[in-house]
Amino acid sequence: MEALAGKLALVTGASSGIGRETAKLFAQNGAALVLVARRRQALDALSRRGGGSLIFVSSFVGYSAGLPNMAAYVASKAGLIGLTQALASEFGGQGIRVNALLPGGTDTPMGREAANSVEARAWVEGLHALKRLARPEEIALSALYQASDASSFTTGTALLADGGVSISRS
Repeated sequence: MEALAGKLALVTGASSGIGRETAKLFAQNGAALVLVARRRQALDALSRRGGGSLIFVSSFVGYSAGLPNMAAYVASKAGLIGLTQALASEFGGQGIRVNALLPGGTDTPMGREAANSVEARAWVEGLHALKRLARPEEIALSALYQASDASSFTTGTALLADGGVSISRS
């Protein structure tokens, strides 16, 4: 049985990293997809289907932590959480669930650009309670939970899938 059969999922950032892996996993699980990304050529490379839940990928940054020199990023990710709550409230009566996914450090092209040396990567990994970065597929699995019927009574939430970075102080 496909966990997302009959569901529609809007996946933003679907041309690479977490968004791409989420789109692929959702398609494998029967979802109809609406894909959004900035890089049209990479987006066009993704195997089209159909599906059903709205999930914004935000971040622990702007929710449980602030980092210096990242004001625009923090503001945009925090804004997604507010948008998630507003849309969940507006559309819940129509059976539309809206949630946010808040990953920690993830081994993506963007993550590699931000932590672009062995030392920087080790520092970022050390921030996490699990002492490593997530693989994009791991974050996609959390998105699958949010989109599936397993979370049928979940809306307006911000799900941390952050490897414990939001609670780690070591």
